[in-house]
Amino acid sequence: MSSTLINGPAGQLELIAEEPVELRNGSAIAIICHPHPLYGGTMQNKVVHIIAKACLGLGMSAIRFNFRGVGQSEGHFEHGLGEQQDLLAVSEWARQQYPNRPIWLAGFSFGSFVAYKSFKQVNAERLLLVAPPVGLFEFKPMEEINIPWAVVQGKEDEITPPESVESWVNYQPLAPQFFFLDGVSHFFHGKLILLREIVQQIWG
Repeated sequence: MSSTLINGPAGQLELIAEEPVELRNGSAIAIICHPHPLYGGTMQNKVVHIIAKACLGLGMSAIRFNFRGVGQSEGHFEHGLGEQQDLLAVSEWARQQYPNRPIWLAGFSFGSFVAYKSFKQVNAERLLLVAPPVGLFEFKPMEEINIPWAVVQGKEDEITPPESVESWVNYQPLAPQFFFLDGVSHFFHGKLILLREIVQQIWG
């Protein structure tokens, strides 16, 4: 599968855009953000990949991309701020390539922080956060989230304290769908099929 290079705010950005066998689900475009670049996070991460596969199975287009400084994407890590600009560039490219189609936004770990901070600027119509690193980044409640959104969190997460995510979810003015999963670690070891089923349940 070949990647595409587009213009980004810090140089070129590398992405993979995949098409389903048959467009369905309102022909939505899923954009999926990967985990922390300084800890090996890329668009090839297995959790990001399974989210994309779930979306393709639902008849959606799926776009994964590398944040600045990862793979063939130019630039260097900017603590989430520059990465939000990368996401905006990818979303603008997606709107040019797929005009008049809704964007649904997902992120895993650090990628969920970027998605959470950017969903309004992206004008996303749905939001999915998987293992959001609450407590490690600024996940302060913003204005009320007025689009359908969901949070998927493992109870055995060794990176993000699960109870902090649960408390954060409970504090939201408009509560998301919340999947708090027994026996699931941060990287969903041995649980990727479960994650795919949950994504398809949320967005199906």
